[in-house]
Amino acid sequence: MNKLQTIDRTIPSFPRFRVGTQFRDAPASHYSAFPDRDMVFGQRPSRSPSPGQRPGEEGSRDYSLRPNGPAVHLQENSWPVGPIAPLLLKNIIAIRLPRALPWAGRTNAPLGRTNRSSIREVVYRPIPKFLQAGRTNAPLGRVNFSPVQSSNREVVFQSILKFLFAIICFLLASVSPAFAAETVFRDFVKVQGDQLVEGGKPYRFISFNVPNLFLVEDNMAFKEENPWRLPDRFEIFDALASVRQQGGQVVRTYVLSVARKNDPPGAPRHVLGPGKFNEEAFRTLDLVLQTANETGVRLIIPLVDNWVWWGGRAEYAGFRGKKPDAFWTDPQVIADFKETIRFVLNRKNALTGVKYSDDKAILAWETGNELESPPAWTKEITGYLKSLDKNHPVIDGFHNSVLREESLAMPEVDIVTTHHYPSFGMSFAKTIRENCAKAKGRKPYFVGEFGFVDLPAMKAALDAVQEAGASGALVWSLRPRNRDGGFYWHSEPLGGDKYKAYHWPGFKTGEGYDEIPLMKLMQERAFAIRGLPVPPLERPAPPTLLPIESAAAISWQGSVGAASYTVERAASANGPWTVAGINIDETAAQYRPLFADPKAAEGIWFYRVRAFNATGSSEPSNVVGPVNVDCATLVDEMTENPLYHFDNFRASEIKTRGSRPFKEDASRLAGQKGESIIYELPSRIRECRLYTFFPHDIADFRFFVSAKNYYRNPDKYRIASSAKQIFFSGAGEYGYWKPVLFTCKPDAQDARYLKIEFPAEAQISRIEIDHDFPPR
Repeated sequence: MNKLQTIDRTIPSFPRFRVGTQFRDAPASHYSAFPDRDMVFGQRPSRSPSPGQRPGEEGSRDYSLRPNGPAVHLQENSWPVGPIAPLLLKNIIAIRLPRALPWAGRTNAPLGRTNRSSIREVVYRPIPKFLQAGRTNAPLGRVNFSPVQSSNREVVFQSILKFLFAIICFLLASVSPAFAAETVFRDFVKVQGDQLVEGGKPYRFISFNVPNLFLVEDNMAFKEENPWRLPDRFEIFDALASVRQQGGQVVRTYVLSVARKNDPPGAPRHVLGPGKFNEEAFRTLDLVLQTANETGVRLIIPLVDNWVWWGGRAEYAGFRGKKPDAFWTDPQVIADFKETIRFVLNRKNALTGVKYSDDKAILAWETGNELESPPAWTKEITGYLKSLDKNHPVIDGFHNSVLREESLAMPEVDIVTTHHYPSFGMSFAKTIRENCAKAKGRKPYFVGEFGFVDLPAMKAALDAVQEAGASGALVWSLRPRNRDGGFYWHSEPLGGDKYKAYHWPGFKTGEGYDEIPLMKLMQERAFAIRGLPVPPLERPAPPTLLPIESAAAISWQGSVGAASYTVERAASANGPWTVAGINIDETAAQYRPLFADPKAAEGIWFYRVRAFNATGSSEPSNVVGPVNVDCATLVDEMTENPLYHFDNFRASEIKTRGSRPFKEDASRLAGQKGESIIYELPSRIRECRLYTFFPHDIADFRFFVSAKNYYRNPDKYRIASSAKQIFFSGAGEYGYWKPVLFTCKPDAQDARYLKIEFPAEAQISRIEIDHDFPPR
């Protein structure tokens, strides 16, 4: 019997469904190989008992589908319809039947029983196709089997089965929309006095703001000129599953974006003009809500921004030729905003068929983010929201660290909130306790944003939330993994360029802002406020290795809760496998390949990756290859452990702060005109790629090569020609420097030393030098 082969692919989240008599979460990630045994469909006892089984009992063999979380077991004696129907209804479109079924000639054979070796292949595809994480046409999972020889009776029986299967698939497809609205939520969150309740029980939360949840503002790859893009399902799931693993029940998104005059070409926006909306952007929000329903994490959605970052009140007013403050008073501008509210609340989710106003995954609507709204505007807008949606509470998004009396007295406002940052000059803990006392007996109160202070101050704020009876608190901010590898990054200029977005489960790169201990504290408090102990940490799911063009540029989509990774290399896709890299931190470099294999010899190689955390290792990822390695590559990320020699350098300085203008690169070499560095390679240099940033005018870096290090005789170096590419779309709100990539290909056969000279003030972000393999 041939061994079962599987191709592992990223898959969308499965709903919460019943398998046998147990509920299991199957949120997503990868298929793993089934056991090398018969598959049995239908309900029929085994012909012979298993070891320890009494005669007459049904036999049972498990076939594991391992998602990101507990394994889901399909037992051989259960036909996957009925309780498990949502799995089929949502994901199985095509099932290719075997050419022949070996049991077809047996009159007493149970209908649906077949040997593994007889099935040709089973193809899983999602509905709709765009749910696939970056693979719009690829099957999510395919299992290939070897066909067997058929008899005439088997062919006839197979034809009957094909007909029956066609009817079943038609019926499943016809009713599948009814299952698209699968959710783990039973009740809406309601307001009861000064508390939030779910199903009559108090509802409290400790969690995060997740600004990139339905629009990414941090697509900072070096060659990318547009930082905006819509997230895919992998990124959305990573964010919500990370929050869920921490014990969080709620996330606050950022606002519905509005088109701005200075947007880069191709920047996706939700509101394009008065009554004009971007369907593609709202379909991403559909996907967020579907995933929230599946993962059990609710959303607080602010409807408009007070600030410039994503477009907001100024843009609504600008559409009508008015100044920004007209947003609060002008009837036409207010009507335009109401039209957005009407569109959003009445929208029917294209994936679930559920109106937003009927979706239990939404905890509440917030009038906006940090609004400077007068009470009259708040009263009108909250009243309008409540007239359209009887299910969800409404939050006043007025901006202050102290609750305003008008919001507490206004009957149209259900929930009040405050934000807390050190620039406000107030103690977080003291102010939170005062706000709790002010809201007591009147309205539920939660802390909508807080951060940019040290760990003791954060702990004191969380103590105040829990002890004073606030409904919850949301730290600013958490960013998910990037579908191109690693995480999204966001430095906070208002946090003194010290604080950045947090990444679960915390990494050493965040040591300067207490990331690891804060994430641990957040997890403890998230479960404690719900009256629950912190559960054991789950082993991570297998990561997804991305296509590899060079052994010096290997990346993968990481696993929720993973702290490190091991990369394995083999000369064959079937192994044996050798460890190429261990304890790899996916946050070590920002928007760069996660691993360069320094030990890959010349030849053809295959790669796979495992994820690790304190509980253990994941199963291996998919295998990628063949990868043709025909040269060695030195990669220097410009850290404080240099791989170069200083030649003419007045002040060696590695910059690690103020990363936002440098596309979030957290470690760069700063230099001035005339300063230079030298690299020594063990063999002939083939090509050099230099990643740089310029604050003002762009000038050409100069490249020199030689066979020896003529440190005291620079005239011995020969100049090498180079070319440059500029990737700049404007300074934007953050004052971005100009990214320029220089490429140098020396024609000297003896070039082993490379000298790089600064032409003006600039910073070097990264260098890659391809060279021959050293002689053996």
